[in-house]
Parts: sequence; C-alpha cells; structure tokens
Amino acid sequence: MNDEKADESRGGQGELEESLRRHGIELHAEVRRRLARWCELMWAANEQINLTRHTTWEAFVARDLTDVLELSRLLDSGLEVLDIGSGGGVPGLVLAIVRPDLDVTVCDSVGKKARVLESLCKELELPVAVFHDRAENLFDDLGFDCCVARAVGPLWKMLGWLREHWAGARVLYAFKGPRWHDELAEAKSRGLTRFIHVKAVARYPLQSTDPHAPPLESVILRITREGGQ
Repeated sequence: MNDEKADESRGGQGELEESLRRHGIELHAEVRRRLARWCELMWAANEQINLTRHTTWEAFVARDLTDVLELSRLLDSGLEVLDIGSGGGVPGLVLAIVRPDLDVTVCDSVGKKARVLESLCKELELPVAVFHDRAENLFDDLGFDCCVARAVGPLWKMLGWLREHWAGARVLYAFKGPRWHDELAEAKSRGLTRFIHVKAVARYPLQSTDPHAPPLESVILRITREGGQ
C-alpha cells in the first residue's frame, strides 16, 4: 500500500473509531480495521450499483453495525447462518467480521450484487460462501442452523418463501421496525402464520439520522415453525 492510500485507510478507520466511541461500542483492533476496510470497499462499489443508503461512518455504526451486534448476541458459536438477500453484505459479511466463530453463507438473487459480495469476501479474506440464487433453492441441498433477513420484504412475503422450507431454514431472525405487528397481522390474514411461532427477542432504539425524528424501536423477531427449535 502506498503512503497516500495508507493515509486514507488510517483516516477512514479513525472516523469509524470516533463513531464507535460516540455509541459506546468496543471492538477488537483487528475487527475495527476490517470493518473500516469493508466500508471503504462497499461504498466504492455502491457508486456503480445501488447497495446501501448508509454511506457515512455514523450511519454505518448507528444502523448497520448496531443491528449486527444485536443479532450477534443471539447466536451461539459455531452456528451455520444464511443471510437471505444480503445485498451489500449487511448483516452477513459484517456478521462474519465481528463473529468469525460463525459459519456464514450469503445469497442474493441479483447477479451484480452477488459478484460484489464475492469480491468483498476475496478482498477481506472472509471464509464466506456466496450464492447467486434465491434462498428457497438452497434449502433443497443445504441446511442451516438459522437464517437472517434484513430489508428483504414484509413478513408475509418471507413466510411465503419459507413455507415449504423450514426443515432447511430451521430458525429465521428478521429485523423489523415499529410496524412489525401490522406486518404480522397481514401475514395472518393471508393464512401464513398457522403453526408459526413469532417472538421479539431483541428490542433497541431505531437510530435515525434525523435529529428531529420521534423515537422509534427496532426489533429482531425469532420465527420458527411449531415443533422446531
């Protein structure tokens, strides 16, 4: 790395560390370094293909990283985790960085996004399998301890995807905002909640980049089929 690129890299990591301090988040130095590099690579790719709206260090920490850290507290070491519709790599790739003890797989049905994910994994030397496919197709050959989904669609749509695939998915952790009860009611009206158990296993403030926005709540829902885990 030449001197100019080294200075840029240190500057980016410094901004990340400032945001981490503001939010009271402590991470190992190597994790901080890899997260800073991930942001830089992903934001560069974002200029060519729409991957995220969170393109500042503060937005990354307040929204993306906060979500991933809340999820990580729910997962035991060694689990096989599938990130459904990973997009730019949140939560999947960020989870793989902060929890290297997990076996993370990511998938996206959009070819351009899957190729970006592959490039990011190669650059960061992340042992993450990347599939250009829909999650439903993976469950025919692969099984996971749990799946995670963030910003991929309403609950009724996700439950429809998994309706015939709970044996391979086992558990779904879904990130949702304050209107999740409405989404659950819609899923129930479509007949998709029979034998399904939904529990909010994490609740935390939804960080907004608008200082005048009213306080809202984020939740992580743990969804299983009755008789499963």
